[in-house]
Amino acid sequence: MYLLSYCFWLLLNSKFTLEVILLGLGILILEALLLWVLFSYTPKTEFRFLRRLPLFLVYLLVLLFEIVKANFKVLLIILFKRIRTNPALRTITVNLNTDFARFMLANSITLTPGTITVSVVGNRFTVHCLSSEMLDGIEESVFVRLLRKMEA
Repeated sequence: MYLLSYCFWLLLNSKFTLEVILLGLGILILEALLLWVLFSYTPKTEFRFLRRLPLFLVYLLVLLFEIVKANFKVLLIILFKRIRTNPALRTITVNLNTDFARFMLANSITLTPGTITVSVVGNRFTVHCLSSEMLDGIEESVFVRLLRKMEA
């Protein structure tokens, strides 16, 4: 993130003078110190983030695909009223170790049309869905497998 921030600084200035380069380095050092003091964001955290970035991008692509797929399911339910819905409030248990992984899963469920995460307590997710079939197999879904890889 530091390198990206520095490149963005140089791009915005559009000049490569000694003053711009040194001022950018000074701002970069202040940014690093501020992130370290306020948020405990160290270079180790940065390397961990960069290592997980490809998995995160794959996760976003899978999420986008699942959103489009769920949109079509909800569209069919709306257009063809004879398709029965079976709204349900289900509690599922997914073993995720970090708060970030639970946060990502809860928001991914909510972003997918037809499902809403009502509450998260530990590894228990309470989810409301238009049809109970929408949550079948969520405990071992692609979302969960990718999140477990990101946790490792």
